[in-house]
Amino acid sequence: MGVKDPHELALWVGVAGGASGFALAITSPLWGLMADRFGRKSMLIRAMLGGGLTVGMIAFARGPLDVVLLRLLQGAFSGTVAATTTLVATGTPRERVGWAMGIMSSAVALGGAVGPLLGGIAASNFGLRTTFLAGGTLLLVAVVPVIFAVHEAPLQRVAGKREPALSVLRQAGVGTLVAVAVLLVAQSLGQISQSGMQQLVALKLLGLEHAGSNSTTAVGIAFACAGVASAFSAVFYSRLVPVAGYRGIMIAAALLSMLALIAMGWTQAVVGVIVATFLAGLFFGALGPATSAMIGLETPPEVQGRVFGISASATAIGFAVGPLGGGALAGLVSVPAALYAMAAISGILSGLMAISGREPKR
Repeated sequence: MGVKDPHELALWVGVAGGASGFALAITSPLWGLMADRFGRKSMLIRAMLGGGLTVGMIAFARGPLDVVLLRLLQGAFSGTVAATTTLVATGTPRERVGWAMGIMSSAVALGGAVGPLLGGIAASNFGLRTTFLAGGTLLLVAVVPVIFAVHEAPLQRVAGKREPALSVLRQAGVGTLVAVAVLLVAQSLGQISQSGMQQLVALKLLGLEHAGSNSTTAVGIAFACAGVASAFSAVFYSRLVPVAGYRGIMIAAALLSMLALIAMGWTQAVVGVIVATFLAGLFFGALGPATSAMIGLETPPEVQGRVFGISASATAIGFAVGPLGGGALAGLVSVPAALYAMAAISGILSGLMAISGREPKR
């Protein structure tokens, strides 16, 4: 894009990185409402088409402002993970919701591990513009099996005027509204801690003197380890549900994530950072699907689209605030201080679930 000044470059990267999260936070409730009215599959198709077109168009950006605007559009019209979560949660038998959320989170984690690796290789060999164009094309191609192979559970349509989601949650049972609200706050806190950690891992490894010229390789290894660990725990965490319950898993995962982040900030060894990143990925990998499963189990079917739309906003806020807050704290104070702050947020999440969370009926 021709931006040479490192401070200006950091500013544009931060703005572009947070733009899609803020846009997604604003538009997700609208898409959730549309999902309840017109179906969850149609919203998934919309998200994939929106994501494919906007990602592909970044290849033709003329300057950094174009990239920021396209990232805003990407956040506003995409949101494939949120759309998929709603579709899976509403079409899965209650006793299998935890397992289904784990499988989906595992797929997302594997994509997060493999995507940056393949993207980096493609950018080195074919250029960044071609890589964005290829990424957008892949998303558009992925719409085809969704259209022909994905079947949606019948919508539970309500005759007459549709009740507000708050009214439905209040009528669903004692404590349901509070339980859902607690889970939405927990989801945002978890995303702040996890997304804030991701860029801090790279800064931590790049700042270690003995990492030397292998620091970028170490960053790649750390992210790959975290992705694999998240994919593993997202699939197998549901086996612990009969013993510990969803609430117990969330409390333990958040607490252990806090300890992993503290270790990451404290250690001065490359191997130590990689191991801590692996452990953080393992615990965050269980935290995300457990939270989504609890939201699905607590929410009545007729408002699940709207509630998962708000859930997507909570996640998007965390996705925007985590990197911006962590990066600002790392720049003003230090990288370890920023990691300790992310650890504190995980600790708050664990305490919130211990004090205010409840185990949903399965």
